[in-house]
Amino acid sequence: MHQNEDVRFTSSSIKLPQFSPFTLHHPTLNPFFTNLHLILQKFPKFQHPFHQNGGISQTLSKFTHPFHQKFNPQNAILQFLSTPRNINPFSWSLSNTPLLCCASIALTQSNLDGTPSLGPKTGSGNEERVLISEVLVRNKDGEELERKDLESEALNALKACRPNSALTVREVQEDVHRIVASGYFCSCMPVAVDTRDGIRLVFQVEPNQEFHGLVCEGANVLPARFIEDSFRDGYGKIVNIKRLDEIISSINGWYMERGLFGAVSGIEMLSGGMIRLEVSEAEVNNITIRFLDRTGEPTVGKTRPETILRQLTTKKGQVYSMLQGKRDVDTVLAMGIMEDVSIIPQPAGDTGKVDLVMNVVERKSGGGISAGGGISSGITSGPLAGLIGSCAIYHKNLFGRNQKLNLSLERGQIDSIFRINYTDPWIEGDDKRTSRSMMIQNSRTPGSLVHNHPGGSLTIGRVTAGIEYSRPFRPKWNGTAGIIFQRAGARDDKGNPIIRDYYSSPLTASGNTHDDMLLAKLETVYTGSGDPGSSVFVFNMDQGLPVWSEWLVFNRVNARARKGLVLGPMRLLLSFSGGHVVGNFPPHEAFVLGGTNSVRGYEEGTVGSGRSYVVGCGEISFPLMGPLEGAVFADYGTDLGSGPSVPGDPAGARLKPGSGYGCGVGIRVDSPLGPLRLEYAFNDQRTGRFHFGVGLRN
Repeated sequence: MHQNEDVRFTSSSIKLPQFSPFTLHHPTLNPFFTNLHLILQKFPKFQHPFHQNGGISQTLSKFTHPFHQKFNPQNAILQFLSTPRNINPFSWSLSNTPLLCCASIALTQSNLDGTPSLGPKTGSGNEERVLISEVLVRNKDGEELERKDLESEALNALKACRPNSALTVREVQEDVHRIVASGYFCSCMPVAVDTRDGIRLVFQVEPNQEFHGLVCEGANVLPARFIEDSFRDGYGKIVNIKRLDEIISSINGWYMERGLFGAVSGIEMLSGGMIRLEVSEAEVNNITIRFLDRTGEPTVGKTRPETILRQLTTKKGQVYSMLQGKRDVDTVLAMGIMEDVSIIPQPAGDTGKVDLVMNVVERKSGGGISAGGGISSGITSGPLAGLIGSCAIYHKNLFGRNQKLNLSLERGQIDSIFRINYTDPWIEGDDKRTSRSMMIQNSRTPGSLVHNHPGGSLTIGRVTAGIEYSRPFRPKWNGTAGIIFQRAGARDDKGNPIIRDYYSSPLTASGNTHDDMLLAKLETVYTGSGDPGSSVFVFNMDQGLPVWSEWLVFNRVNARARKGLVLGPMRLLLSFSGGHVVGNFPPHEAFVLGGTNSVRGYEEGTVGSGRSYVVGCGEISFPLMGPLEGAVFADYGTDLGSGPSVPGDPAGARLKPGSGYGCGVGIRVDSPLGPLRLEYAFNDQRTGRFHFGVGLRN
């Protein structure tokens, strides 16, 4: 939140005259008039908080309204936490205050001589009614109001008091309430005057001042423009308490909508039509981490407190935000080492600030052994087509710094990957949330996507080592840079190195049994809300560096994008991907087309393999029942005629068309791993094929 200076509207000062009490003198009083006059004189003089007494402002602290009291962070916090989210615990309304209420008045009064009044009773019960011949609105000195619009407001507020009507004290009292409740008057006194035409009822009112300026104190995060816009339409007009109540509610609502601990805590009418608005904001005084066991008892934690604290966006000196606190809880949980996290705000003494205590329950162990399985799209035949088993030894909280070490092995019918990976999610001392990842990997993957071999299987072996740095540089944007060394070569089904495939096409770019390359990697990723179908954009580039003369030099760029649109109960998902390679690159690194994540209706890699490619997909999904969704889709892909430019033209030797399309239907089932997809598609050769995938289509 940006801080702003106090808001201040300035205008020339206005001196107010001293108020003098108004007294009516009557030379003659009949018994009925005396009785009513004495009763009305017992009415309290109703005052709004802006009533001026002798030119000295009376502040809200003299009243019992909740917002007149000094802002107590402890009470506010307890009330905030015990109040439903859609209710503003700081809100207040003049309709719920005692400002418009008066003390009960006895309806039976004594005459001047001490004997009970025996006035005529025209109503039922013991309520005594008096006939009123005329009803007027005057100022406190008994003179006509200068502004006729205010007189009209007072008269329009009357409900019972009308000329030639018989009134009770209660009815007069209720009309006094209505005049004050109109918001334009700071006081109202009913006075009965005996005339030869009858009893005249005069409501002596004192209008509020005209608004000529505002001084706002304590609003550090509340935008100045918001305050200015709230008061702007009242400049030069009589202050209306009802309108002021709406403004204060909107200010408190502004804080509530953002989950901020703030509220209007005081308001005062100064001389010259100036209003002083006091806002109290509960700033964060201190943040501490408290480790608890599963029973809720304090314990000693394994994670360093500073490792947790640096994850928090809430800092000392900020106005505490519940929404920001929730995001901090989610961030700490995302570290993967906590079982439960909560934030408890507590008052920091009588400073008006809050202390935050973050309670964390760590997982039993930061490390362990896991096992699982998966499916590879590169294997499409055989009794265990595509099945992969995996196991891993890991630790998620090395040295109590949330650093992660993972040793994993994946093994399939042909595939195998052994990987050692170390990740530091946030390098110590860095203020940009930069992460570091180091990796060593030995893998063997099928070469059939580019060089399918009718005489036997062909695999591509790679030894890879590298280091990468990643950091967020804008909201929802993340960047990665790194250096990767790779040695890659082909082997036959007996494990022997080979340099040419069945069609005598080269399998390496250097002509040796393996290719060496040092790649500089750059990648940028945009991620939308994270919901299925939300917008995603990924761009990456690999540049081969000529450190040694035999090392490969090439440039490879690749981009993919996905956009989801909601169409009533249905969702339209559009995706695009494309890439290009310039330079001397291994043929097995060519872009492949066809398959579950490319052009459905074709086997993996049977559309084409080229130096360039473009793939587009359109898909409409719709709910069926429960977690099931249906989908209708169409795909198209092309190598842009770049197949022959790949060393050895492996696509041409295998008569791959270079372009194709497919369309079909499918069902989706949500799972912890992402959507499980079962699809059936026809290609442009009028052949059909089932596809099974996990997660959203790339």
